[in-house]
Amino acid sequence: MNMRTDLALENQEDLSQRGIKEDGVNVDIVESLKNVIYTKVQITDSKGEKAMGKPIGNYITIEMKDTDDEAIALSKLLAKAIKEVIVAETNENFTTLVVGLGNWNITPDALGPQVVSKLMITKHLFKEARELISHEMSQVCAISPGVLGITGIESSEIIRGVINNVKPDLIIAIDALTSRKIERICSTIQITDIGIIPGSGVNNSRKALNKESLGVPVIAIGVPTVVDAATIANDTIDMLIDRMMDEASSGHEFYKMLSDIDKEEKEFLIKDLLRPHVGNLFVTPNFVDQEIADLSNIIADGINLALHPHMDIEEINSYIH
Repeated sequence: MNMRTDLALENQEDLSQRGIKEDGVNVDIVESLKNVIYTKVQITDSKGEKAMGKPIGNYITIEMKDTDDEAIALSKLLAKAIKEVIVAETNENFTTLVVGLGNWNITPDALGPQVVSKLMITKHLFKEARELISHEMSQVCAISPGVLGITGIESSEIIRGVINNVKPDLIIAIDALTSRKIERICSTIQITDIGIIPGSGVNNSRKALNKESLGVPVIAIGVPTVVDAATIANDTIDMLIDRMMDEASSGHEFYKMLSDIDKEEKEFLIKDLLRPHVGNLFVTPNFVDQEIADLSNIIADGINLALHPHMDIEEINSYIH
């Protein structure tokens, strides 16, 4: 069973655990700080693309153990990651359209709209209030297109209409993702330069948002906010098996029985047992409201710093607040 995940790092970890050759995939732990791991996965060719099930491109992952005391440092690290995948220099002639994907009425899916509400929006100032403009600013505009069930319009169609009028040089799309590991929920940020397929992690794929479909480079920023119920059940059983193996004698028949359990067969069995009772059930933490609020602040500050690189966080906040 393919445990559902949007994270390239988890796809790579799965290949490694199964002993599959990772041709065309480069992994580099670029920076490891206190409570933070910064990892870069690069898919370089068609072999890596096939093995990973993801397009050729760069996937940067920031894993955080604690966001309370490290918010500004995390925003600066995110800004660094964004600047790594922006191919052009951001200046007053550079226009970025930020798209906050997701349903603002459902908290685990509201990350994108919340980020958009906290951005330093400047595009209108270049026409309406040039006296307020600093030469250190770039042109930033934003939209939260909602979801098909609210608007009746595909997000990609709304975004394409905005592109035709705004003509941005870059799109940054923010969305909630899915993880296959409980510990990565609301504690991991993925940045990639290949765009995004909204809803793919929860088996509700919409039209892809990428350079091929929109004609503009698309950077995607996402945070896993839900995990598949089958993943939780599988991980719990794995922990139980590990505990029982620790307590059993290595030569005992019971130990041999536990060690002979086929992991893939176990995963298929779990899914088959759960499907009639819960269907495609996804779970989110009970503290997700505060997590989304905190993460949206970190991501908004990171985007602000990346798009206005000559301004510090205090200057940016003076314009926003």
